[in-house]
Amino acid sequence: MSEITNREDVSLLVHTFYDKIRQNDMLGPIFNSHITNDEWPAHLDKLTDFWETNLFGIAKFKGSPTTKHINVDKSLKHTMSENHFETWLQLWFETIDELYTGELAMRAKESAGRMAAGQFGMVMHYRPEEYKS
Repeated sequence: MSEITNREDVSLLVHTFYDKIRQNDMLGPIFNSHITNDEWPAHLDKLTDFWETNLFGIAKFKGSPTTKHINVDKSLKHTMSENHFETWLQLWFETIDELYTGELAMRAKESAGRMAAGQFGMVMHYRPEEYKS
């Protein structure tokens, strides 16, 4: 097992993780209905940019993950739950543990934990009142 040291490592992590996401019973249908097969390569490249920015401080990522999550929740009739984010996070941790060790692997887990909590919080914050629980 090796450490995360470059973009190629991040790309392997992202590709392996999203292969699992796309096959997951809970998350796969959501991701696959919002991202077409033709869009996946560009999406994976953008996610690699996101994690490269996050782990190495290389400013490559541009976008608004919060807006995307809010829009997906809306398209799902405001049914996204903590379970969705917990499953995402569990698969992320599992993938990291299968591929990498070291400081950046731990940072990727810590960052993902904060992001999952933050994104779920934002989804709930922007949900119409009648859907808040």
